Amino acid sequence: MTRLSARRLRGLACAATLAVLAVTTVGTPPATASSSLSSGRAPADFVALRDVEPTILEEMRYTGPHNFVGRRIRGYLEPVCLLTRPAAEALQAAQRRLLDRGYTLKVYDCFRPQRAVDHFVRWARNPFDRRMKAEFYPNVDKSRLFEEGYIAERSGHSRGSTVDLTLVKLPVRPQRPYRPGEPLVPCFAPVGERFPDNSVDMGTGFDCFDTLSHTDDSRITGAAREHRDLLRDTLAAVGFRNLPEEWWHFTFRDEPYPDTYFDFPVTRHALPH
Repeated sequence: MTRLSARRLRGLACAATLAVLAVTTVGTPPATASSSLSSGRAPADFVALRDVEPTILEEMRYTGPHNFVGRRIRGYLEPVCLLTRPAAEALQAAQRRLLDRGYTLKVYDCFRPQRAVDHFVRWARNPFDRRMKAEFYPNVDKSRLFEEGYIAERSGHSRGSTVDLTLVKLPVRPQRPYRPGEPLVPCFAPVGERFPDNSVDMGTGFDCFDTLSHTDDSRITGAAREHRDLLRDTLAAVGFRNLPEEWWHFTFRDEPYPDTYFDFPVTRHALPH
């Protein structure tokens, strides 16, 4: 097959961005802005990733129901990826490397306000809400989510330089939206059986609460191992470090706010004007 030029790949990725945005916003209109904006706006060096690198795909899982809670998470008013500018520009550098190899990045989550983390904590303490267990934590008792480190009262995402992401092979395949109430399949099932994310096989789906999600788990072999290594190596080369327990989770090493946890909502209206 003839190798496509980087310019052509960028064009394909940009077109795919629009398609993915159309899919991921179906059935999840932006939440109504409220007094939550009064808790503060983002600092001057926060940006929308799309304004820095529009070819990176965005499937913001916490603005809709396809996540381990099963509903929109508090604080996510729009399906937009917000990050500090240094982190966004580093992702731009990674994207340029990957486009030349026939891949694009796809982000699932970026800045996460503290109110969203608090939502996760409240959900984890409710033993009766297990609607998404069959997909996201089939082998973990919900009462152990804190003890096993899957839920915590603070998240690096709230500092603005952490991102959850994966790789998608170009040209981007169409992806159907999640349908609430559809039968759930374990996130560690074979790639042809679990939810049909259009990303490459990483061995598990995103937000899979299982040790198979550990980046270096020895049970992950073949193409999935190659994909995990490619993602980690590419991001490490531009300044990100991986969380060993989650193959999708990366933090920019030189993050500008290493000790600050923000709580502004996820919306363009929170960005400085």
